[in-house]
Amino acid sequence: MRLMTAYRKNAGAVFSLKYDVVWCPKYRRAVLVGAVAERLEALLREKIADEGLMVHALEVMPDHVHLFVESDPTWAPAAIVGRLKGYTSHILRDEFPHLRSRLPTLWSRSYYAGTVGRVSEATIRSYMESQKGR
Repeated sequence: MRLMTAYRKNAGAVFSLKYDVVWCPKYRRAVLVGAVAERLEALLREKIADEGLMVHALEVMPDHVHLFVESDPTWAPAAIVGRLKGYTSHILRDEFPHLRSRLPTLWSRSYYAGTVGRVSEATIRSYMESQKGR
C-alpha cells in the first residue's frame, strides 16, 4: 500500500477519518449571532487544536453549528461533539448571561454526524468481492 499524503498516521494506524457534524442550540433558537458567534468559533478552533483534531471547515449559523473535522481512530464522533458542546456551553454561558436566561441549556442533546471518505461504499464492496477465491 502506497501511503498518500491525504492519510494521517499515529503509532498504530494509518487513517482518514473525517466527520461532518451539526448541532443546534436548545429549541433551535437563533442565538449564535454577533459576539456570541465570533466567540464560539474561536472557542471551537481552540478546543479542536488542543485535542489534536483538524478543522477542514467550520460555519457558525444563527441556529446551528456545522463542522467538518478530522480525527484519529481513538476519537468517536460522539466524544468529539460532546467535548466541543460541553466546553463551549460552559464558557459562553458564563460570558454571555443572556444565554442563561433564554435557555435552560445552551445545546440540544442531539446532533448529526456523517462520515466523509475517500473511498465509496461501492468501491469497498467491489474490492471485497474481488478478494473472494484468492
